[in-house]
Amino acid sequence: MGEQPTPSAAGRPRSRRGQGERLRTEILAAVDRLLVEWGSAEKLTIRAVAREAGVAAPSIYLHFPDKAELVWAALEGKYAELAALMRAADAAAEAGGPAGRLRAQVHAYCRFALVDPGHYRLMYEVRQPVVDAERIRRHPARLVSGSLRQALACCRDAGLTVSLPVEQAAHTLWAGLHGIVSLSHTLSPDLEEERLLLGLADGLLGSLLPGDAAARAALAEHGDPGVLRVIRATVLDPQAPVPAAER
Repeated sequence: MGEQPTPSAAGRPRSRRGQGERLRTEILAAVDRLLVEWGSAEKLTIRAVAREAGVAAPSIYLHFPDKAELVWAALEGKYAELAALMRAADAAAEAGGPAGRLRAQVHAYCRFALVDPGHYRLMYEVRQPVVDAERIRRHPARLVSGSLRQALACCRDAGLTVSLPVEQAAHTLWAGLHGIVSLSHTLSPDLEEERLLLGLADGLLGSLLPGDAAARAALAEHGDPGVLRVIRATVLDPQAPVPAAER
């Protein structure tokens, strides 16, 4: 008979030699389950993960030095998935040149937040473990911000006006998109949620890639009627007068 795995201190059979990657996967799956259940990393401890995965706590330290690395690794797949969706949308954009490709990335970001709000909240709306400034540079969220920077750099290199330096413009766009998504998660207008989200995202893009003067003037005067209607229906004083065009 072959060698049989021996029980670990937590009751789970020890992994055979060469099965470390399988154990790592099981640990990350346990972290993901706990994050989804608790909606936060605040209560997450190495011992809690060990209990959920059915392993001894020292087994976790063989793969992850601390809680921050554990949480980042558990969520890294979602950051990578979002970045891949954005790149695919960029590549599939058929019109509009660099600006159209950037817009496609932005819409992919917004749709991800609509389709998978639970993981989006874990990625961006709950406090993750605090680390020093040098270490935060390695956070997997860089996959998403890097995609926006690259797309904005393509716009600049194509001769389009970008209203801020590329690094600042990308961070402003990212922060603005997150704010739009968070508001949508909090004050969702249900059936028109996607239209509102994408319309506000387009308005944000318009401020960073202003385009020609005529387009700017038209946007400033008329905006997006559908987006304005949803805004007036959800956040404005119900006694405020309704423009004739929207009656």
